[in-house]
Amino acid sequence: PYYVDINQNLFLEAYLHSSDPNLVLFVDTCVASPTPYNFTTVTYDIIRNGCVRDSTYGTYYSPYNHVARFTFRAFQFIRNSPLVYLRCELVVCRAYDYSSRCYQGCITRSKRSASS
Repeated sequence: PYYVDINQNLFLEAYLHSSDPNLVLFVDTCVASPTPYNFTTVTYDIIRNGCVRDSTYGTYYSPYNHVARFTFRAFQFIRNSPLVYLRCELVVCRAYDYSSRCYQGCITRSKRSASS
């Protein structure tokens, strides 16, 4: 666990341990929850499907394809729950495969119409 103050900037780095230099790491989704066991009901999206949902989220340059760096500000859900748990999903792709998920960026899914 990390102990931080509300609105403190958090800096995160994900590192892919691989001997293959032609792999790219992409942050697809990061979700926060007040409990470590449920990331579906009471949640807060920081980034989802490559789309930034939190205005304090930012990325940092990395000279390495296998390192992803990002930041956001610390927050809490409610006063009775001072803990925040993160679950991030990252994608590994081949470098320069522009049809892969890593190079698609933000993916928005269109809503279906509810016809009778």
